[in-house]
Amino acid sequence: MDRWITDWPIGDRFRHFTRANAGEVIATPASPLGQEYSWDHAMVLGWRDGYVRQGSYDAAEFDPEYPEASAFFGGYFYINLSNVRLQGARSPILTVEQLDMAFFGDHPDVPAYVAHPLDDRPDLEPGIMANLGWVMSTTEWPELDEEKAAVAELRANRPDLTTLSDAELVARAREIQPLLRKLFDSHTVTSASSGIAPGILFAVGEAIGDSSVPMKLVSGIGEVDSAEPSYAMWDLSRMIRSSDELTTIFDAGVPGVVGRLHASDSTDASDFSAAFDRFLYEHGSRGPNEWELSAEVWETKPTLALSMIDRVRMQTDDESPKNRNAAKVAEREAVTAEVREKVNALDPELAAQFEGAMVAANMLAFRERTKTTNIRAVQEARATFRELAGRHVKSGDLRELRHFFMLRDNEVEQFIADPGSFTDTLAERYEQWETLWDLEPPFFIIDGNVPPISEWPHRGDTPVSVCGVGESIQGVPGSAGVASGRARVILDPSDPGMMEAGDILIAPSTDPAWTPLFMAASAVVVNVGGQISHSIIVSRELGLPCVVSATDATKRIPDGAVVEVDGSAGTITVIGLPA
Repeated sequence: MDRWITDWPIGDRFRHFTRANAGEVIATPASPLGQEYSWDHAMVLGWRDGYVRQGSYDAAEFDPEYPEASAFFGGYFYINLSNVRLQGARSPILTVEQLDMAFFGDHPDVPAYVAHPLDDRPDLEPGIMANLGWVMSTTEWPELDEEKAAVAELRANRPDLTTLSDAELVARAREIQPLLRKLFDSHTVTSASSGIAPGILFAVGEAIGDSSVPMKLVSGIGEVDSAEPSYAMWDLSRMIRSSDELTTIFDAGVPGVVGRLHASDSTDASDFSAAFDRFLYEHGSRGPNEWELSAEVWETKPTLALSMIDRVRMQTDDESPKNRNAAKVAEREAVTAEVREKVNALDPELAAQFEGAMVAANMLAFRERTKTTNIRAVQEARATFRELAGRHVKSGDLRELRHFFMLRDNEVEQFIADPGSFTDTLAERYEQWETLWDLEPPFFIIDGNVPPISEWPHRGDTPVSVCGVGESIQGVPGSAGVASGRARVILDPSDPGMMEAGDILIAPSTDPAWTPLFMAASAVVVNVGGQISHSIIVSRELGLPCVVSATDATKRIPDGAVVEVDGSAGTITVIGLPA
């Protein structure tokens, strides 16, 4: 198999693609329905709309059917690097190099930027400047609050899906699709604008001779919606820690914990169950690979969340994320005053840019809000499709639930009209799709050259050198601070293993489903990512040292080794090997 059934074509204009940042959005191959329903026919269209809205792009620059903001190859999600770079090429303030660092980190294989004649668009400059002025002066964005409320209402008004006919379920999914497009429009504006503050602050740091300035000045910014589930999990973990009954129930292991809670006649157990039900209502849309329609999330598989709460309960009360956040807020306020004094004395123009960048940092929090709102809408579509899939598993039309997601978007109505005609086709597609999971997609696709899938290496086939004592990995500084502890290499947030308080979390990439594990960690290290990666934003919110773009860290750092993480220098040093 050299191409997957939903692979995108590549046009002549924007021909560089990257898995950086895309890998933390969808880590695994997207299902055909997940890709086409959610992305191709909804969110990517909103992506294009948002790009045009923020001023750096003209709608006519995009292919009408496959807008080149992103793409899918071999089922894997890619961001169009050429397209992103237009923001730097056309900005009178930012540079391509600053955006590369903000979005993609210091990866050694980033292709060099080569200007295209159509990159220069002076006619767009008024719109770009208007957007920059808005970003650097906006502290509140009512539209995002309205969208958040609309999706909360969508959840509150979810009907009893079991009472709907197949046609009514499909109609509900179709009603959600245009909402996904609208929500991703807003998310694109926040994402595209999130590189502005780090980019300007990087220049400020260079001017005053302190490269740690950007990460310190955007720490503890507050109202990071993707961190809210972690605070809620912390509160649930305190209920367990303060109760002998709950501690006994959880000490018996996460498997079976729901049954033991329900079987208990204690008030503590009933109170915890009620609080956990409220947690699932508010945050059940989150989970590993939450953008992928076929993936399990906390609502569909509550043990995913309970496994994390089980790890978080090991933390002492002193490790409260609120305490960590307060320390970061205090540091940010002190550094802000110090830097303000320096830039005011150095250069009035730089001082003005500094003040604008401090306001623009709000876009980092706005980005996490729009992401959370999008994910809640995706969950409403997921719940609808899972009900439809489940009843056709029972009827025998599907051999298992995930086979339903092998449908293409334009086949859903055909399926409910004649489900039995798809049984063998979907089973065959599922077998082919499963083979994609074992492959390592190219991190970059350069000049539109997509290697045939048959040539992609299998995961684990590429040899790497394991670090010995005294050896270091150089990554990109993400969140300031130094921490030492036992390395816990975790590849799947739903399987945290025996991670304990104070361990160093080593992960391939992170999304909000990983965030609760941050509270059981003393530092975070991630293979890929740049200055607006989820791992950095949340680490700064929770007060953890963080290093991203630490290439192959999950392979090079032995699980159980003692390591030191310097979030300011971007280094991870092995100081002891596992016994």
